Amino acid sequence: MTVDYDIVIIGGSLAGYYAALAATQLRATVALVEPKVDYGFTHHHALTEIGKLAQKLNDAPSFGIHATHTHTSEECQISMAWQEAMLYAQCVASNLKEQHSPAILAARGVDVIVGSGEFQSSPQLTFVVNNRLLRARAYLLATGSRPEIPEIEGLQTTSYLTLSNIWQSLKGAILPKNWVIIGGIPQSIEIAQTLARFGCSVTLVVKHPYILPYLDPEIAMLLQGQLEIEGVRVLTNKSVIQVRLIEDKKWIQAGDKAIETDEILVATGHQPNLESLNLATVGVKWHRRSLVVNDKLQTTNHRIYACGDVIGGYDFANIANYEAKIALNNALFFPRLRVNYRSIPWAMFSVPMLAQVGLTEAQAKRQFGPDEVLVLRQYFKTVAAAQLRDETTGMCKLIVLRNGEILGASILGAESGELINLIALTMSQKIKVKDLANLSPVYPSFSEILEQTAREWSKQKLNSNIALQEFLEGFFHFCRNWNL
Repeated sequence: MTVDYDIVIIGGSLAGYYAALAATQLRATVALVEPKVDYGFTHHHALTEIGKLAQKLNDAPSFGIHATHTHTSEECQISMAWQEAMLYAQCVASNLKEQHSPAILAARGVDVIVGSGEFQSSPQLTFVVNNRLLRARAYLLATGSRPEIPEIEGLQTTSYLTLSNIWQSLKGAILPKNWVIIGGIPQSIEIAQTLARFGCSVTLVVKHPYILPYLDPEIAMLLQGQLEIEGVRVLTNKSVIQVRLIEDKKWIQAGDKAIETDEILVATGHQPNLESLNLATVGVKWHRRSLVVNDKLQTTNHRIYACGDVIGGYDFANIANYEAKIALNNALFFPRLRVNYRSIPWAMFSVPMLAQVGLTEAQAKRQFGPDEVLVLRQYFKTVAAAQLRDETTGMCKLIVLRNGEILGASILGAESGELINLIALTMSQKIKVKDLANLSPVYPSFSEILEQTAREWSKQKLNSNIALQEFLEGFFHFCRNWNL
């Protein structure tokens, strides 16, 4: 069978775009179908950054900086700030959209095909789009996902927003004052904090005991405390059981609490965009929330690979790109690479930022036993850079074995998104915690917290070794007596 392409990538997610460019760099022939990238994440991150600036301005008097008094009301100032923030976010999204345009892709060697299509198995495996047969050695599904809407009584008859339409809906509109956000995923927490920083009253309803189910509980409680300090009302262990519209007012029943609100954001999770692809015909299986893939990212049809949130998990661009890299190499060459998420970090753009890599304390103790695992902690208030910037909230937590192998890290604090990358590198290169303790970071910088936390390993080892303590005491006693 002759083929037209080495690989056909289906879906316009950022992971699909990344894979298409990577394929052309390897001199493979590649087609990208339906390159329609959703830039809602850009609005989200841009507004988060502006929210941080707004908070800094509010905190300016604590630095001895006092703004000139104006006669504009606080509500009017917030409205103006919101409109300017939305305009800035739209400009950023427009710039990124231009960089990822079909024309740019085509200029770099990608055959761009706009349209929806489906697989067919007879007479051979092909993908059909716009009545055109795309024959390839392998196919990569990077179709992304869409918001999953939970079955809540009354929700469908009441207007609500999702992660896919919130920023488009608020473009040019007055920002609603009262919000209820349903769901405990990273994006729901980020948006709750951003809206609160723009003066909104926000209630975040989470069905889990902590704001994120897979987060280290100690870190989760610190983050929840910060959200509540900023005015976000957090309801954990609560399920929304019904939504009602009463006299033009929206009401939500969360457990035993009835909450009136102006707007509802549903952010409980995602489901893959797969229905129109005719996957059953080519033997590809999927569950409600994800495709079935092996550790080489092959679906149940081994010529069809998948990456990104279409295979489940949180929607993180760096993880999707990592998966795209593995899937692409397996599809183009020999399927020998396997995914290993142990040293792949992820971050949530809260303030302070939260980042994690590897195992949490609970996971490590279950896997290796509580006696073999050491937990190292250090707080940002001990770091000079944090004091200078008045960003002392947060902690660094390293999980290590007694032999010094780093199993994981959780960091809540300023610049944690950059700090976690260094921890991920040490883990991937199997660098021990004692080497991290020997780091001599620039002073003042936030990297100091990594050195300080790592030094706790030798302290704990010494404190648990009575024989070594006695030897050291005897050695120094001898040196003092003989003036050595």
